[in-house]
Amino acid sequence: MKQLFFLSGLGADRRVFDFLDLPGHQLNYLVWVEPIRGETITEYARRLLPQIHSDNPILVGVSFGGMIALEIASIIKVDMVILISSARSPEAIPRYFKFMARLNIQKFLRPKPIRKPNAIMFWLFGVTKKEHKMLLTAIMTDTDEAFFAWAVESIMMWKGNVPSCKVIQIHGTRDRVLTFLSADYVVPRGGHLMIVTNAGEISQILQSMLNKPS
Repeated sequence: MKQLFFLSGLGADRRVFDFLDLPGHQLNYLVWVEPIRGETITEYARRLLPQIHSDNPILVGVSFGGMIALEIASIIKVDMVILISSARSPEAIPRYFKFMARLNIQKFLRPKPIRKPNAIMFWLFGVTKKEHKMLLTAIMTDTDEAFFAWAVESIMMWKGNVPSCKVIQIHGTRDRVLTFLSADYVVPRGGHLMIVTNAGEISQILQSMLNKPS
C-alpha cells in the first residue's frame, strides 16, 4: 500500500478527489492553512509539512496544489510528485498572469466577483454537466477570500523549484487555465477540472503508474 498525499487546487478542497477510484492505497488529503501576510509560496509549503506523516510520500497536486507539491518536494524527500492540470515550471503559467504581475494588478483584485461561478468560469474549467457545475459552484463559493487573493498573487510571482525526485505530469489538451506544453500522460479533450470530469481516465492512469514496480 502506497501513501498518497493529495493537494487540491486554488480555492478547492478534497471534494475534487471524491470521483477517483484508487483501491489498495492510503489516501491522505492536505488541508490548506491560512496564509501569513507577505509569506512566499515556499514558506507556505513548509507550514504544510506537519500534515505529511510518512517517509518518502507520493504527492499528488492538482493545479495550484501541484505547484505547492513541487515546493514541498524541494524541502523534504519524497518518492514522487504527480501533477494533474498543473505546471511543472513557470513557463506553463499563461502570459496574462505574468502581464498582470508586471502591472501589479494582483494588488487590486477583488476575490468575491472572481470566485462567483458563471458561464465564463464553467468554460475556463471545462465543465458542462449540471452536477459538475454544481460542485464547482459550491467549491468556489466556499473559498476563503484571503487565501484566494494570496494564491493568485503566488501563482503570478512563482519562480519554480525543481525537486530531485521523479515528477510525472498529467495534462488535458483543452486546459484553458494552465497552458498545455507537454505531459507524460495526455488526456485528450481534458479540461482544467478533468480530475472530476475525467475521473475514470485519471484513476486508470494513476493506478497503472502506482502499480509499476519501483
